[in-house]
Amino acid sequence: GYVARAYGTVSKLGMFLDPIADKIMVAAVILMLVGTRHDAASITGIHLVPALVILLREIAVSGLREFLAGLRVSMPVSQLAKWKTTLQIVALGALILAGALPAEVWIKQVGLVCLWGAAVLTVVTGWDYLRVGLKHMD
Repeated sequence: GYVARAYGTVSKLGMFLDPIADKIMVAAVILMLVGTRHDAASITGIHLVPALVILLREIAVSGLREFLAGLRVSMPVSQLAKWKTTLQIVALGALILAGALPAEVWIKQVGLVCLWGAAVLTVVTGWDYLRVGLKHMD
């Protein structure tokens, strides 16, 4: 996406991959962190809730976008959704870094706080998208 924007180019493959690239990356890292046995980096216990909320919302919004695309209804990305993605990336980056620096417990705490914040924004933006989508369902 960055290279395409830098050169001002657009391709059909890029138009297909752009909306799902962040989702695939976030989902893969969440699954990796849930499945890891490294205590400093793993997502366990109650912290599985925001991870699950994020994954379920991504699946639901992707399905909703696909449905609305068939109706030729555009659902633009909101500024709040961009903040949600940013918070997710910061959270996952911090959790990965916590695995590399297990003595620095605060890094994992930052990651978990950001993960919960991202989950809250996930619910808010997911609800916004659902309201838009419901208007087009008969």
